[in-house]
Amino acid sequence: MSVDAAQLIARTRELLAAHPPAATDALDFLKARFDAGLAWVHYPVGLGGLGAPRSLQPVVDAELAAAGAPDNDPRRIGIGLGMAAPTVLTYGTDEQKQRFLRPLWVGEEVWCQLFSEPGAGSDLAALGTRAVRDGDHWVVTGQKVWTSSAHLARWAILIARTDPDLPKHQGITYFICDMTDPGVEVRPLRQITGEAEFNEVFLTDVRIPDTHRLGAVGDGWKVAQTTLMNERVSIGGMRQPREGGMIGSVARTWRERPELRTHDLHQRLLTLWVEAEVARLTGERLRQQLAAGQPGYEGSGMKLSFARLNQEISGLEVELLGQEGLLYSDWTMRRPELVDFTGRDAGYRYLRSKGNSIEGGTSEVLLNIVAERVLGLPAEPRNDKDIAWKDLAR
Repeated sequence: MSVDAAQLIARTRELLAAHPPAATDALDFLKARFDAGLAWVHYPVGLGGLGAPRSLQPVVDAELAAAGAPDNDPRRIGIGLGMAAPTVLTYGTDEQKQRFLRPLWVGEEVWCQLFSEPGAGSDLAALGTRAVRDGDHWVVTGQKVWTSSAHLARWAILIARTDPDLPKHQGITYFICDMTDPGVEVRPLRQITGEAEFNEVFLTDVRIPDTHRLGAVGDGWKVAQTTLMNERVSIGGMRQPREGGMIGSVARTWRERPELRTHDLHQRLLTLWVEAEVARLTGERLRQQLAAGQPGYEGSGMKLSFARLNQEISGLEVELLGQEGLLYSDWTMRRPELVDFTGRDAGYRYLRSKGNSIEGGTSEVLLNIVAERVLGLPAEPRNDKDIAWKDLAR
């Protein structure tokens, strides 16, 4: 099916005429948009798309924004949109795609990611959560950690070890876990910001039907790479206007508070402004490259840049504000409904940005990925790749 920009505009206007945003419930509008193929235009027909080039999605988005149409609150469902959906699309069965993609995109069902563990964070392949086959089900037991939105999620993408006799990158299988099932316990993890955006999740004899497996048994690491590469693009390559994100906050303070300015701070702000704009444009180029297929390892470089810039810019903002920058408005324990890297005040932004170099892959691991997979440098020696997981020192 060949679709061009003019056809997409016409189709979008038909949607708006049939479902006027001002007179239509937001959820009903989003469902109609999905069914019209205008959710992800590059997805297949019947799955929220029209098989159109990914580069045409902004055409639809601009028409809908101009008409005041509701969006699906992407910050609240970012894990579903950026990680679960492309993995389900790539490895899911027809039944799984039909079941999960529509409620995911319209925001009826929130997703979380059960990957990291207390003993398997940077070395994710060392994970120890076990899944044992029991007829048509898998019985899963283990612990996951740093799970954003687990307290809100209906579904989770989960990797677990199904064969401990194989090396650590093998013998892993990928599942979809129902977070409402017996044996799933979510506990909050209070962060330096005062919030509990993250959680730890305990899985005790959780029964997952084999129909909720993504990919073949033992192919979990391969399937997880699709999730991880999309995750890094969604974090580091998110679409931003000029002066969007962290740089916008400090630039606004600079313009509104001339009494705070110094020559040194001016030079540092200019340098970071240019770097932020370069990163924004590089992200735009990366998104255009996605039209040719799945994201590559370049997303790791974007995520690296995102973390470094956020930390340096937020540090500059606190320094610019002087004594005001030492204030912190509210340490109330809360469990937020969305991940907000730039919200609230300067103190919050400074503290929250510290996590940017950990979440979505630590900066140290991503540096290795860029060095080996992008630059082609020699791989670091790894003496545990061919040893059965059960024989690894722990």
